[in-house]
Amino acid sequence: MALDHYVPQVHLRNFYAPALGERLYAVRKSDLRAFTPNSKGVCAINDGSTNAFLREDRAIEEFLRTIEPNYDGAVRNLASGKIDGETIYTLAGFVASIVACSPTNMRLGQRPLEKTVQATAATLDEKGLMPPPPPELAGKTLTKMIKSGEVVIKVDPKYPQAMGIAGIMQHTVMFGNFGWEVLHNGFEDSPFFTSDFPAAIELSADPRVLNRLVPLTPNLAIRIIPDLKVKEKNPDFSFAHFDYRSRKVGRGEVSAINRLIVQCAEETVIYCDERPWVRPFIAKNRHFRIQPHSYEVTTAKGAALRFTQRVGEQKQPG
Repeated sequence: MALDHYVPQVHLRNFYAPALGERLYAVRKSDLRAFTPNSKGVCAINDGSTNAFLREDRAIEEFLRTIEPNYDGAVRNLASGKIDGETIYTLAGFVASIVACSPTNMRLGQRPLEKTVQATAATLDEKGLMPPPPPELAGKTLTKMIKSGEVVIKVDPKYPQAMGIAGIMQHTVMFGNFGWEVLHNGFEDSPFFTSDFPAAIELSADPRVLNRLVPLTPNLAIRIIPDLKVKEKNPDFSFAHFDYRSRKVGRGEVSAINRLIVQCAEETVIYCDERPWVRPFIAKNRHFRIQPHSYEVTTAKGAALRFTQRVGEQKQPG
């Protein structure tokens, strides 16, 4: 049984704590338990990359072999401004792998599929395309039983993972053709965090668009800014539409980025320096999580469901 890392170890090693040697500081959001694992001991699931819904059930591991060996070099190139096609592919592929394979994606992917099944059942019932219910159900339709809770739609979380893996090359080419901001953090007392989902989301001026904030090292991160026109430009792996700007971030922006990294972490926040402010900061933001969000839009063919994501505070017991 393989121990599969859904956050590559090459990324995690960049956050090793100087005070600990080859170990990381980590805090669990649910109970604020602190621990100091090495890169092998965190962000991993036994056979987590194996997916029976795919023809090649270990396909993601083949993809990662084109990413992980080049990751450190790509980060160095990005930091120095020497950005070539391999650098873009490697870092875009790294982000795509997180979005596709992480437990966060598996959780977020379930609800849209469940709501789609519910909406489809309602449409089929309304149009009389479902077979009549058997007598023992006293005439209850599938839609009524779903609404009453007698029937519950549950999606296997490995299915959205399979969808993510199947589309990973498309995600890579899209991320690589969007605009990037390369963010340099010069504050030694306030390094960037990372997490078990180092691809935090950020609202943009366009409600249809979510930026991605991705820490790469304690002093380097990228903001990936989607361009809705890219799909119309038929992007390819030449990354002809790639554009970037590099800048230093202020202390307030570092704090805002770290806040989103903590809030978007699924369960574990990781960092390289145990400063007095760090654990209170994590405690303040630990009750947030990325949540699926759906809304209905009217089209020429009728109403349609649209799905997106938002950072939301979780309800606490009591």
